[in-house]
Amino acid sequence: MSYVVTGGGRGVGRAVTERLLDSGGTVVVVERDPDALSWLPAHPAADRLVPVTGDAADDEVAGHAADLAERAAPLVGWVNNAAVFRDASLHSTPPAQVWDLIGLNVRPALVGATTAVRRFLAAGTGGAIVNVSSHQARRPVPGCLPYATAKAAVEGLTRALAVEYGPRGVRTNAVALGSIHTERHAAFLAEREPAEVECVEAELARLHPVGRTGRVDEVAEAVAYLLSATFVNGVTLPVDGGRAVLGLDPEAR
Repeated sequence: MSYVVTGGGRGVGRAVTERLLDSGGTVVVVERDPDALSWLPAHPAADRLVPVTGDAADDEVAGHAADLAERAAPLVGWVNNAAVFRDASLHSTPPAQVWDLIGLNVRPALVGATTAVRRFLAAGTGGAIVNVSSHQARRPVPGCLPYATAKAAVEGLTRALAVEYGPRGVRTNAVALGSIHTERHAAFLAEREPAEVECVEAELARLHPVGRTGRVDEVAEAVAYLLSATFVNGVTLPVDGGRAVLGLDPEAR
């Protein structure tokens, strides 16, 4: 069996990649930045890791990734994890620029889903798609309009795909993430003074009922579950330590 993971070289994507390797699969890792693929050759399971450098929103890149996956083993899963974090507000950014920012996060998921659906149908074997969303799809925070809008669209795409292609053996689900401790989050903290870091961590603990941010391996477990759960379709699974249930507003104080 083989999988494609977009944005699979860092953070959540890397954790998903390594989790799928543990299950015995071959994983094609799509990354725009070749530096994010530098760890692949030294990995103990390097013979089951296939790097692809390119934009996950590019039809040709996605098609090439699918070709490589099918060459290794039957393609059974596709994880749309690639994302771009660039925020903007309507009062200060032209609508065309906001639209472009929304597209940066919707198009990779659409292109990935399109490629996966067509390959699954052509093979006649079915398969599973998991889209990576965010708690912001339902509870946006100020200043993050493009990202929140894009993730809401990704969740709508997830439901539409589940209804249209579920009868043909293609399941589509999503994970809606809370705050996850990734390299990006670590870099954010590293730029701040210790007192500010303490405040940030206390605030994140307040927002998540489990009292902490999530780990990338916890997200990977949820993604692996959705890839294998044969009677789960059209679900957006919160992987957020209860943040969405608690529903605190981070701007409230």
